[in-house]
Amino acid sequence: MSEKIPKGWKWVKLGEVVIINPNEFLKKGIIAKKVPMEALLPFTKKIQFFIFEKYNGGVKFKNGDTLVARITPSLENGKTVYVDLLDGDEIGFGSTEFIVLREKSGITDKQFIYYFAISSDFRDIAIKSMTGSSGRQRVQNEVVKEFEFLLPPLHEQKAIAEVLSSLDDKIDLLHRQNKTLEEMAMTLFRKWFIDPTRGGLPDGWEEVSLGELIEISSGKSIEKGKLKEKGLYPVLGANGEIGRIDDWLYEGELIYTGRVGTLGNVFIVFKNEKVWLTDNTLVIKSKKNEYFYFVYFTLNNAKLDEYNSGSTQPLIRQSDIKKIEIFLPKINFLKDFEVISRNLFTKIQFNISQIQTLEKLRDTLLPKLMNGEIRVKY
Repeated sequence: MSEKIPKGWKWVKLGEVVIINPNEFLKKGIIAKKVPMEALLPFTKKIQFFIFEKYNGGVKFKNGDTLVARITPSLENGKTVYVDLLDGDEIGFGSTEFIVLREKSGITDKQFIYYFAISSDFRDIAIKSMTGSSGRQRVQNEVVKEFEFLLPPLHEQKAIAEVLSSLDDKIDLLHRQNKTLEEMAMTLFRKWFIDPTRGGLPDGWEEVSLGELIEISSGKSIEKGKLKEKGLYPVLGANGEIGRIDDWLYEGELIYTGRVGTLGNVFIVFKNEKVWLTDNTLVIKSKKNEYFYFVYFTLNNAKLDEYNSGSTQPLIRQSDIKKIEIFLPKINFLKDFEVISRNLFTKIQFNISQIQTLEKLRDTLLPKLMNGEIRVKY
């Protein structure tokens, strides 16, 4: 933190300048929008989805509020989000494992509060304050209320939030472009390889098991203490990145999916990437280059979550995936699809690189803007 307090900034307690868990009215038994914890991706500003459920208690919120997970490991994993999915004055709700932060009129800015909530100063204090039994530790609301920090004047809060929001908007646009590009490839996959088989096996095609096209293995667990928030290489679990590490286990090109816990999501590791895949994943490599994107979209289309064979938690076995029966088209179809898909995914990979650059810039600027080391013209 800069030694000199910037002009107009002042030390405050969070509970003095932010409304914590506002007391909105929501009648018990009414069907309302609920945000489950799994709808929050790490350090992503937008809620991914909501569900409709009867309200029988929990925290309540409206658009412009910030939701902060208060339970381990959700807080450590960056489960903090800015609410923007409700209609008008609609009230939503979530479990008591969330803390809701709302601006005070004329004192704080709603988007500034979100960026404050993902800042390392706040997160570090919140994480250190957790109490409770192992695996169910929670941030205490009183600690949040008493948290002291330097608050800029309102107009500077808005300027800081605008700079950071502009970066997040560019990141969101690139994510949406990638989603569109992948949807284009999936549409082509279904048109070429699913629709023609609805009436049976087309001439020249073969009925095979997926195991004939792939090699499959499980990832590897990480030694205690090696997983960190910042490291050289991503650690990938059943639902994507869960942290970083200074060592790597796999170098692309490969496909992976969840083995235990979260089932059904399918991801790609590109050729120039080095990653660690945990033992919660299944690692899949195609036996021929022409099969790679065909295998990827076959797995995406296979509804892997329906192959659950676990008794106490969701589980899918290597043998379950190997036994999936598919119609294998003529090699010229596979080669043409591979070329088109690679062109689309080259653009996706470029966008991912741009996203990472923008995220690094945002994450570098955020603490410097929050402590006044870098000032914004307004």
